[in-house]
Amino acid sequence: MYIIVDDRESVTNSYVGGLVREGVSSIGFSSGEFWDWLQSANESDLAAVDAFLLGDCDARGSLPRAMRKRSTAPIIAMSGQKMLKNTLELFESGVDDVVHVPIHLREILARTAAIARRRVGELPRPCETRIQVFFNGRDPEIAGHALTLPRRELRILEYMVSNHGKWITKTQIFNAVYGIFESTFDESVIESHVSKLRKKLRDRLGFDAIVARRYVGYRLNIPANEAVDEPLQELDEVGILLNRAHAAPAAYPAGN
Repeated sequence: MYIIVDDRESVTNSYVGGLVREGVSSIGFSSGEFWDWLQSANESDLAAVDAFLLGDCDARGSLPRAMRKRSTAPIIAMSGQKMLKNTLELFESGVDDVVHVPIHLREILARTAAIARRRVGELPRPCETRIQVFFNGRDPEIAGHALTLPRRELRILEYMVSNHGKWITKTQIFNAVYGIFESTFDESVIESHVSKLRKKLRDRLGFDAIVARRYVGYRLNIPANEAVDEPLQELDEVGILLNRAHAAPAAYPAGN
């Protein structure tokens, strides 16, 4: 889930709408609303946040450090001023990255993934796999061939790859896909999404990549050197790869 903080309601609505179209849950706050939420949010809610997007607001200079006290999620400042002084001030306030609008939201998604990778260093690879996930809305690839997925199944796969080998609960997946403020859907919808994703991966890989356990949750588990059917045998070296894709130009709010 992405949280957009901006005192201009039209801007937050635009970013929320754009992220939803990319299959990413999000919510917009004014700086005052966000401050109240940040002070009262519990740990599980904060853990569901993928990134904070900080726009134009009165408290922009002080909010990043308050965010960092409660969350390790990337903080990306969105600026309409391409001035060195302004950019340096934003970094000094504690943000992880500064982007200048207009910017394509897929670039923001890629930057978020890059920040997360740098935080943990080189990702451990307890096993070899043939799944390539890009974390920017682009279809994943298996053996160089795209696997077209509905946006929510794609988001689930991205979340599972980020937590490869770990048990994750239905609630955690629901929060990552639908957001912590979603009340229209029930958590049971995740069972259907995972079942469909599991079948598609099994058809491509030749084995069950997603393990399900009642009362525990789900785990992405691709054993090392797992034998797979053609055409996957043509690959010599495989692994979970988190790649930044080339951002396509698109117009989003310029902050004016």
